[in-house]
Amino acid sequence: MKNAVEVIQREQLKEKPTESLGFGQHFTDYMFVMDYSVDKGWHNAVIQPYQNIEISPSAQVLHYGQAVFEGMKAYRQGESIVLFRPEENFKRMNRSNARLNIPEVDGECLLEALKQLVALEKDWIPEGEGESLYIRPFVIATEPHLGVHAALEYKFMIILSPVGAYYGDEQLMPTRIYVEDEYVRAVRGGVGFAKAAGNYAASLAAQTRASELGYQQVLWLDGVEQRYIEEVGSMNIFFVIDGKVVTPELNGSILPGITRKSIIQLAEHLGYEVEERRISIEEVLDSEHISEIFGTGTAAVLSPVGFIKYKEREIKISGGQTGSITQHLYDQYTGIQAGTIPDPFGWRVEVPVTDKV
Repeated sequence: MKNAVEVIQREQLKEKPTESLGFGQHFTDYMFVMDYSVDKGWHNAVIQPYQNIEISPSAQVLHYGQAVFEGMKAYRQGESIVLFRPEENFKRMNRSNARLNIPEVDGECLLEALKQLVALEKDWIPEGEGESLYIRPFVIATEPHLGVHAALEYKFMIILSPVGAYYGDEQLMPTRIYVEDEYVRAVRGGVGFAKAAGNYAASLAAQTRASELGYQQVLWLDGVEQRYIEEVGSMNIFFVIDGKVVTPELNGSILPGITRKSIIQLAEHLGYEVEERRISIEEVLDSEHISEIFGTGTAAVLSPVGFIKYKEREIKISGGQTGSITQHLYDQYTGIQAGTIPDPFGWRVEVPVTDKV
């Protein structure tokens, strides 16, 4: 993989969507695939037509859940294509791999393969405001064996999906959050810090209940006392308390989000005081000092929170509107992503564009 990855040509390219991109509904012409075996390590790296894959009914991922994934985006900016902190995603993938006993991948080599794949699919990158090409790298255990042990065979893939603006044609839209008080997401010592597929499966019952009650997201409390704020189902969470930007400290059960890390760095750069510490649900409900709440993640970037429901109580945040600090951080962050604001951190990674396949 030190050189260009072999490309298997597709006989006929797909028709590209022109409207209603949504999120994760359309997939590009090609995908990256490589395999792992104990005797060969990672091998057979290839860019091939996007297609169904064949695995055994006894593949271990189907029975014991060895699967991790990542999420990042590519942006079209004039004649350039830009990735945003992709090396952080591959570092986090290896931390997830280690926790699930999956072999480490070579992040540097995979980044070069990703650049090649994205350049090949450059015509799939939408150019509308807030639109991007979503990138999903993932690993699954493919060894055909029923027995609880780390698999001996794996498949790594990268698939791409053009996605629309998270808020459509609207500005930042505050979300409604339901605090889960029965189920727990993770505990320290578990896999909460890993981007493991099973974490998301375990969240679905609570998400369904929240949706039925009219709330878009679930806010999880710690798994021991069910008192301290951890994260939202698809985002990390931030609070503005007396003008200070505060977020739950990483404790082994909270996902170390790339956007979370970037927002902390950006907020400090902009002169905000930032604090990482434990935050109880009582502090959130009873504090008159919390003026704003927002979530951070790859899909939405920053998502303001307008309402929080816990048991029988619902509180309104920032009058149900987007707060000024949330808006400021969103504008600065997306400006750096879009290249309309200077990037003082070196976060943007340009993809060389070529007409060669």
